[in-house]
Amino acid sequence: MKKLVAMLKNKSYWVGVSVVLVPLGLLLGLQINWLNKLEKTSAVAYQTVLQNTLETVATEVEYFYRSLSERVLNVPSAILEPKNLSKVSEHWSSKSLDGVQNMYFVDYTQVPTGNFYEYSRKMRTLKPSTASEESLALVIACLPWQARVLASSIDEFGGLYVNEQEPKYRIVLNPISDGLSRTVGIAAMVLDQNFFSKKLLPRMIEKILCSHFSKETCRNLMVVVRNQDGRIVIGKDIQSGLRPAAASRFHFVFTDWTLDLFNLGVTPKQWAKKSFIINITLAILLALVLFAGIMLTLRVAGRTMRLSQMKSDFVSNVSHELRTPLASIRVFAEFLRLGRISSIQKAKEYGEYIEIESRRLSRLIDNILDFSRIESGRKEYRFELTRLDEVVQAVLKSYLVSLEQNGFGLTLDLPDNPLPLIKADSDAVAQALHNLLDNAVKYSPEKKSIVVRVFLDGDFVVLSVRDHGLGISKEEQKRIFERFHRVGSGLVHDIKGNGLGLSIVRHVVESHGGEVKVESELGQGSTFSIRLPLHKPNGGH
Repeated sequence: MKKLVAMLKNKSYWVGVSVVLVPLGLLLGLQINWLNKLEKTSAVAYQTVLQNTLETVATEVEYFYRSLSERVLNVPSAILEPKNLSKVSEHWSSKSLDGVQNMYFVDYTQVPTGNFYEYSRKMRTLKPSTASEESLALVIACLPWQARVLASSIDEFGGLYVNEQEPKYRIVLNPISDGLSRTVGIAAMVLDQNFFSKKLLPRMIEKILCSHFSKETCRNLMVVVRNQDGRIVIGKDIQSGLRPAAASRFHFVFTDWTLDLFNLGVTPKQWAKKSFIINITLAILLALVLFAGIMLTLRVAGRTMRLSQMKSDFVSNVSHELRTPLASIRVFAEFLRLGRISSIQKAKEYGEYIEIESRRLSRLIDNILDFSRIESGRKEYRFELTRLDEVVQAVLKSYLVSLEQNGFGLTLDLPDNPLPLIKADSDAVAQALHNLLDNAVKYSPEKKSIVVRVFLDGDFVVLSVRDHGLGISKEEQKRIFERFHRVGSGLVHDIKGNGLGLSIVRHVVESHGGEVKVESELGQGSTFSIRLPLHKPNGGH
């Protein structure tokens, strides 16, 4: 009931109702006037169908050649060793090469300028390329990668490349990189234009026209394909001055060829008149469906948009947080591999950095996996008798180096006497503490001081983490434990995070029969407190 009242008070709701109901009322009340407009709209719709038909032809051609290229040109870099170079020909011998005129392979592992090989289908082997116009076109197409090899540059892009500088020889190239992203070879194929124009394209045009239109309509449609010189390859010249109903181009290869679709039968305007009855019927049905579903749609729309935005932000932030430790690990590991260390102390320092970033990466992955288990209801805890102060000391010991490197001071306040036992999952509680410490570090850009306290409070043992950072407003404190939620304003919004840490903390604490609270003021820092019940031998938690 409260949600319904809130929805009725929402101005956006009434705006949405007005946006839908007003046009809907006008549509149903002005059917006669709409008839004239419908004819024009239907003509445009039919025009769009014809245009989409040509686009489908172009897309199917692109799919065919991309699939062919990825299947044939995907040569593993491992076979570029001299002893294994013959495996390239074995790889191609097992593939269907319909649509391919010739295959070439360029090996940069021996000389920077590359050794050029031509694949013989008859002999099923590679042989040194002979001088020809085709091989010259290949050499020109490979010049950018030859320059990279000579300059010892990294290929940052990869993927398939198409070279159509010489229309007679249309070449698809796939650069092959080693583990260091250096170009070590190129697999290339020259397309068979005769196959394309005589077999593939006519077959695709016929198939798509028949799937989009009835047999009667197909007889009145004609596709005219012209090459780069304007010469008709498929179809015939229209001498009557009839303009094409739709026009398009190919997207991947043969990009300088054009497709024109001519309608030799019923005009779009005539077609619009015949389809009016169907359209008006559909309009009435659509009006009824919209009217019946408007309440549900407006209710779900806001929630869906918020969830979509939160998930989008989550993916973006998680990607950033994964890349950061991985980049650090890679840099220091590369230093060690290359021997760029001046002393044992330096190697130890690099090792500490790698260990810290690895732990950070592990915690992030653990958070994501735990969130997945929580969402699916598969998260389980192993409760054992333990002392919270011991868990806290172990966590801080592993976290201390990271805190010191970030310039943070840490104060640990423990009671003089050992704490009573609690029944808990030590790993889960440790993860919750890690998440609170991570938050304290992230949101304390200036006053780098953290206080961790463990103390008794009646039948509960309390763990608190106090920082002197940015703080959290009263409004945001109510939602910070929700999944994906991140503070949406101020400096806090500029700090990367995935919005999972505090939601996991809450789930861990509540699964232990406890509660988590936050006390905070903007600019004064925050205190997060975890209250866990003491173990009671006589049937208690």
